Amino acid sequence: MEPTDYGNIHNRYITLWKAKAVNSNALLSLIVAPEAEEAVAAWLLDDETIPGFSSTPIAGHGSSESSMTLAEQVAGRRRRVMFFTHLEQSVAERVLERLREDFPGADIHYWIAPVLVAGHLG
Repeated sequence: MEPTDYGNIHNRYITLWKAKAVNSNALLSLIVAPEAEEAVAAWLLDDETIPGFSSTPIAGHGSSESSMTLAEQVAGRRRRVMFFTHLEQSVAERVLERLREDFPGADIHYWIAPVLVAGHLG
């Protein structure tokens, strides 16, 4: 069995998704510090292109110990808040551009993922 070139598969998938993603469904996820929660929530609520969003407290685990407090290093995690919203991919990209402008220097981690199926039950 030949080794799989995951990097090539990933790049082909992203290229295909972007080609079809002009108005594709996407999930925009934002990870922010708890101190920024209220400001980011207010910003998202004020943005008319965002139909709604969810938020939840989370624990971040990772290798960025240099940016963690001593208490966070001892605990092995840092408190964060995750926001996520279901948008068209092009809208999600514009939201990120505006976030960059309005929250310069903010430690906001993000990703955009395709939504294959979405709807309401009941």
